[in-house]
This record gives sequence, structure tokens and C-alpha cells, in this order.
Amino acid sequence: MEHDDIRIPSIARCYHLMADMEMMDHIVAHSIQVSRVALLITDSLNDGGARLDRDLVRVAALLHDITKTRSLRTNEMHALTGEEYLTEQGYPRVGTIVGQHVRLKEYDTTSRCREEEVVNYADKRVLHDEVVSLDERMRYILEKYGGEEERRRRILWLWGKTKELEEKFFNTIPFSAGDLSTMLRDDDLSRQLMVYHETCREWQTPSPLA
Repeated sequence: MEHDDIRIPSIARCYHLMADMEMMDHIVAHSIQVSRVALLITDSLNDGGARLDRDLVRVAALLHDITKTRSLRTNEMHALTGEEYLTEQGYPRVGTIVGQHVRLKEYDTTSRCREEEVVNYADKRVLHDEVVSLDERMRYILEKYGGEEERRRRILWLWGKTKELEEKFFNTIPFSAGDLSTMLRDDDLSRQLMVYHETCREWQTPSPLA
């Protein structure tokens, strides 16, 4: 894929950013799994004629919860502060996608598929580090965050919009939404987690010549 003037960090750089933000291990695992789901959807859509930037989707999915660990202490809106942080780091296009991973600025079932939509949907399909159905993930969100009536109403609205997004994708993808959970190998997730930790250790270990 051509990136034109879009700055996209390497995977190693993504891992360094995640380590810098002291991302909790379970959030790292979640982020890697979301990236794997997003890539599977992206590749399938591109096979059908879409023109999604695979590298952009991969890193935005990896970094979508970049400020999530901090938000557990500060109660900040991590999608918005994640966008701000990545923009400050020199990756504004990645930040734009991260800023919409909770809720898209626009839901349009008739337009071409966009990178923002893929990352947003992939996040809705991963509960902790497990690929689950959209209904299971949204029920979890409703139970955890839907205490107030207004917040419950917003979650139910989001649920409906995400279902429409699912239909948009899987109208052209040659497998069903339910097949996602069986198409990703658990050992591949474990392997990527090992690479993450090895990359961070190598980066943080002082050089003997320093």
C-alpha cells in the first residue's frame, strides 16, 4: 500500500510507545488481538476490491488503547487522549483512527469501507484477549458501563450502529462474522506477545558501550 505523506510507525516503535505508556499486560494482549482481527478483516475486504491501508490499520489497532492504562487512574476519555498523544508523537493519521475506536464520527453503510471502521469494529469483537461475538462483547459493555439510563441508551444506539457495520463488511467477505473466532490461532497471539516483550527488553536494556 502507498502511504503518500502519512507517517506510520514501525511495529517496534508501536511496542516502544506502549511500553513508554506502561501499558498493562492484559491491555497489550487485547491490543494485539484487536490488531489480528483488524488485519484479517482488512485482507478479506481488500481481496474483494477495497483499498484499505493494511499497515495503517495494523498500527492503529495496536495503539488504539495507548492511554487506556493511564485512564484507569485519571478517568480521561482514552480515545480522545490517545488521538492527542499520537498526534504529538507525529502520527496524526493514526491518531485520527484511534480517536474513533469507541465511536465513529460518521456511520455510513453505503460508503466505501474505511480504516476507522475496521479498527472500531475489530475492537468490538475482542473481549479481553478473546474473539467473541458482537452481541457478547456489547452485553459486556452494557453490564459494565450501562448503569445510568442515558449511558445505557447510548450503548444500545452504538450496538445497533455496529451491527450495521458488521453487515456492511460481511456482505462482501467470503466467510461469516461468526467464523472470526475460529480463524485466528491462539499460538500466534502467544508468539506476538513474546515478540512484544522481547522487543521492549532489548530496547530498555542499556548498551554495554553506553
